[in-house]
Amino acid sequence: MAEVLLTEDCMRLISQFESLTGAGSRDCVIDDRNERIIYVINPGEMGLAIGKKGASIKKASDVMGKRIEVVEYSDDPEQFIKNCFLPAQVVSVEFEESEEGPIAHVEVREEDRGIAIGKEGKNIFKAKRLSQRQHDIADVQLEQSETN
Repeated sequence: MAEVLLTEDCMRLISQFESLTGAGSRDCVIDDRNERIIYVINPGEMGLAIGKKGASIKKASDVMGKRIEVVEYSDDPEQFIKNCFLPAQVVSVEFEESEEGPIAHVEVREEDRGIAIGKEGKNIFKAKRLSQRQHDIADVQLEQSETN
């Protein structure tokens, strides 16, 4: 598993998020370009992180002044990558070894391709960054679906 060194900013934000939502977080990425903070939530704590009708995540977002996104952690790299792309439905994840490390080839349903990429590529950025930090995956590539 990747060794993630948390910055002071990240540790402070994780602590603040945990006190606001009650959900444990193991990592965060401050994405200034997209004005958001992405938290990697402990398995089974997504309900706490989001809260009833989104109340917890909205409160955290209001207090921190940035949009908050959450991804549930999984020890299984394939499941973790699927979690990164939610709500897009991942059809398959296949790994290939390269000199830089494993590359994940991800196929999503054709109708979910736009969601998987995200506005200005922000969702694919999230998947690449978190997969690298949590599982030492060198790259995440969206594959073109072969069924038309």
